[in-house]
Amino acid sequence: QVQLVESGGGLVQAGGSLRLSCTASGGIFSINIMGWYRQAPGKQRELVATITADTITTYKDSVKGRFSISRDIPKNTVYLQMNNLKPPDTAVYYCYTRARPDYRRDFSDYWGQGTQVTVSS
Repeated sequence: QVQLVESGGGLVQAGGSLRLSCTASGGIFSINIMGWYRQAPGKQRELVATITADTITTYKDSVKGRFSISRDIPKNTVYLQMNNLKPPDTAVYYCYTRARPDYRRDFSDYWGQGTQVTVSS
């Protein structure tokens, strides 16, 4: 069973930085996309950033220039460097991957358990 384990959340003051990490494990044959979504209280989950196997990146407009996503393909790990954090960035951040397990022929979506990021003003 594919599992995603996240780390790196926490409490930071506005203008500060955090780095999130997420490692996928559990009999993975191939990974297509890895990325991060977030969900603030009372709001829908939204895309923050994704990166493909070809390292093509996508960012939510409000984080462009502040957040940077990267990927260590051999380690099945994705990182999100978050700089100049703002109070509206406060949310639970979820790691996401579209992966093919070694016991299946198709790709499926998998999610981490979430890590809290809180930005104080």
